[in-house]
Amino acid sequence: MSEHGIPRPAPGTWAPPPAWQHPVPGQPAGEHPTATQPAAGPYAAPSGTAEQPHVGQQPYATAQQPFPGAADHAQSFPGSPGSAPFTPAPPVPQPGRRSGRLRIGVAGLLAGALIGGGAGAGVVVLADGSDAAGGGTVATQNVTITNPETATAVTAAAAKAAPSVVTVYVTGASGAGSGSGVVLTEDGYVLTNNHVVSLDGAGGSTTVSVRTSDGTLHDATVVGTDAVYDIAVLKLDDASGLTPATFADSDDVQVGDLAVAIGAPLGLSDTVTDGIISATGRAVATGSTEGDATVIDALQTDAAINPGNSGGALVDGAGQVVGINTAIATVAAGGPGGQSESGSIGVGFAIPGNTAQRIAKEIIESGSARTTYLGVSAQTAAADDNAEIGTGAEVVQVQPGTPAADAGLQVGDVVTAVGDRVVTTSAELTAAVRSATPGDAVTVSVRRGGETTQVEVTLGSTTG
Repeated sequence: MSEHGIPRPAPGTWAPPPAWQHPVPGQPAGEHPTATQPAAGPYAAPSGTAEQPHVGQQPYATAQQPFPGAADHAQSFPGSPGSAPFTPAPPVPQPGRRSGRLRIGVAGLLAGALIGGGAGAGVVVLADGSDAAGGGTVATQNVTITNPETATAVTAAAAKAAPSVVTVYVTGASGAGSGSGVVLTEDGYVLTNNHVVSLDGAGGSTTVSVRTSDGTLHDATVVGTDAVYDIAVLKLDDASGLTPATFADSDDVQVGDLAVAIGAPLGLSDTVTDGIISATGRAVATGSTEGDATVIDALQTDAAINPGNSGGALVDGAGQVVGINTAIATVAAGGPGGQSESGSIGVGFAIPGNTAQRIAKEIIESGSARTTYLGVSAQTAAADDNAEIGTGAEVVQVQPGTPAADAGLQVGDVVTAVGDRVVTTSAELTAAVRSATPGDAVTVSVRRGGETTQVEVTLGSTTG
C-alpha cells in the first residue's frame, strides 16, 4: 500500500461509492465492512490513481490491517496504471477450533435483515428481520447530570457532547440503515462517515434524514463525500440553533486518556460507552476492492463501538471530540466453516478529529477535499528470517513529477520513518502520509544500500 488515495468526484459534484460500504437487507452481514488478516500481506491494487489495498472481491467491503508478506504493494500516485487484483486465500478452519483471524471493519450503519457472511465482522442479526431504520422509533434520551454528587468524568463528558451527536437514517432502493453523525454548525452541517451515506453505492439515489438530540427529524442532503478518508458532510434542512461539537487537538491525545464513544449502535440513539485511548497512529485499512478501500491513521479505543456507531463522536474527558468512530475489529465466532462473527471486542478505531475537520471544511467549501500523497508504489519489506515481520515500506515504483521523484527517492529504497513516526509496513506509510496536510514538509528516513539517510519531501495533493 502507499500513501495516495483513490480519485474523487470533481468539486461540486458527488458520486456515491460502491455499494459495499452499506449493507442492505438480504446481503451478507455487512453493516460494517470487515476483513481478514491474511497469512500474507494484502495486495493493494490501484484504482486509476489509488494506492488502496485490494483484498479480493468480497460481497461487501472488507478491511485489512496488513502485515508483511508477499506482494502487498499498492500504487500510490496520481494516474498510476491498474494492476490485476489479488484475492487472498480464504482461512483454512482447524478441526475443533475457532478461527483466530482478526477482522477489521467499518463500524457501519445498522441495516435491516443482516445475516452472517464469510467475510463478515461484528455481525448483528435482527431476529425479527425488521428494518434497522426503525431504530428511529426509539425515544431520544438526552444525557443530563441529575446528581452532581455522584457524577463521574464520563457523566460530564457525555452531558457536554451528547447534544452534538445525531442519528442518521439512509433509505434507498436497495434497503435502509442508520448511523451516527456530529454537528459542525448551528445551521445544520453534520459530519459523518462516507460509508454511512453510500447505501446504494455508485448507482441509485438515497434519502437521508437526521434526528437531532432534541428528537427533531430533519431531511438532509449530502454536501460531499471523500471515500479515501471515509468522511461525508450533510446539510440539514430548516435547521437552526443546533449545538456544534467542540473539537480538541487530536495530535495531543495520549494513550491511556479517557475515551467516550457516543452514537446510535443498533439504532439506539444517544448511547454512551467509555474506555481509554488504546493506541494512536494505528494504520487501519478498510475496503474490499481496489475502488473502495480506505486507509486511516486511526485512534484505537476499547470503548465499545458497534454497528450504527459509525460517524459518531469519540470524545475526551472534557467532552471534546478527538475522533470520528468508523471501524471495529472482531474475531470469527462460529465453529469450523461457521460464518457468524463476534460483536465488539474492545478494539475500535476512530478517524482523528484534526483530519476529519480538515476534510469536512474542504467539502463544505468546494464539495470535495484534497488527498495528501507522496508519489510512490510500495510494498512491505519483510525481515529475512520471518516474512511476517515488517522492516519498512519498500519503494517499487516512483512516479515522475511527484514529490517523491523531486526529493530523489529511488526504487529499492525502504522507508523506515516519516518524521518521528516509525514505518514498518506499506500500510503505515500510507497512513503516515495521509495524516499530514498537503504541502507539509516531512523528513523521510530511508534505508538504501545498507545505510540510512534522511530525505526532505514536500507532500503533494490531489483532488477528485
